[in-house]
Parts: sequence; C-alpha cells; structure tokens
Amino acid sequence: MTTTTPARTTARLDLKGLAPEVSAAMGELHRAAVRAARAAGVEPELLELVRIRASQLNGCAFCLDMHTKDARAQGETEQRIHTLATWRETPFFTERERAALALTEAVTSLQDGHVPDEVYAAAREVFDEPQVAAVIWAAVVINAYNRTAISARMVPGAYQPAPRT
Repeated sequence: MTTTTPARTTARLDLKGLAPEVSAAMGELHRAAVRAARAAGVEPELLELVRIRASQLNGCAFCLDMHTKDARAQGETEQRIHTLATWRETPFFTERERAALALTEAVTSLQDGHVPDEVYAAAREVFDEPQVAAVIWAAVVINAYNRTAISARMVPGAYQPAPRT
C-alpha cells in the first residue's frame, strides 16, 4: 500500500503582515522593474512568460497560479502556457521570447555555471541593453517572489487578475 502526503493547503506564516515594510519594498521593486521594462519597450506578455518560466523552475505553485492567470488575461494561449516548460522543443515561441526564456533560466539556475556568455550574447542579438536589463530584473524579482511564496507556503488559487481596461 502506498501512502501519500496531502498537499499543504495552509500558509506557513504571513510574511507581509509580519514585515510590511519589506513587503512594500518588494512591491516597489516589482513596480520599478515593470516601469523599466515598459520604458525599454519590453512587452508585458513577454514578462509574463519570464515569470511563469522562473516559477516553473522554482516549483512555485502560488506564482504559477498568479502569472498563468495574468498571461491568459493578456491574451496568452493555453498551448503556449502548457508548453512553456518545453519551449526549446516547440515552434510556438519567437526568437525574442526564446532569448528571454534562456536568459531567465540562466538567471534562475545560477548554480549551473552562472549566466553563460552565449546566452547573454543571444539575448543581445534581439534586445538592446535596456531591454536585457529589464528581462534580468524581471527574472530577479520573480525569483525573489518565488522564494518568499515557497518559504511561507502561500496558498494558490484565490488570485484573480485585475480587469483589463
């Protein structure tokens, strides 16, 4: 007989409530990264792919729930969301998206040898410097959020995207 441990359905602690100033600073870092991406001309849809891919690599259910919903609200297809984990094996992603995803994976998995020169060079072929910086910041911010959500065992499911205007 095989036994399984039920999934955790309760949060471990309320990080936001216990350290509201840190939570506010994280929120401002996120907003600053979004502003930088917007100013650099990086598409919001591409940023959601970055957030989803980093969250997949980190195993963050809370952020995956949030960002797949946000991506759908921005018009992303189910096919691309479902195949994002295997983006290298699909024809569904543009060269620009592929460069951003490779850079995101390198930033997320630094223990695998840092960000390789060839990954950075591929990103520079399709992004200018401010855009590369924006993608890196987006990856850094979502990695920080993944770590807080996983550590606090934030429960996925309740998040709903803001209505589109």
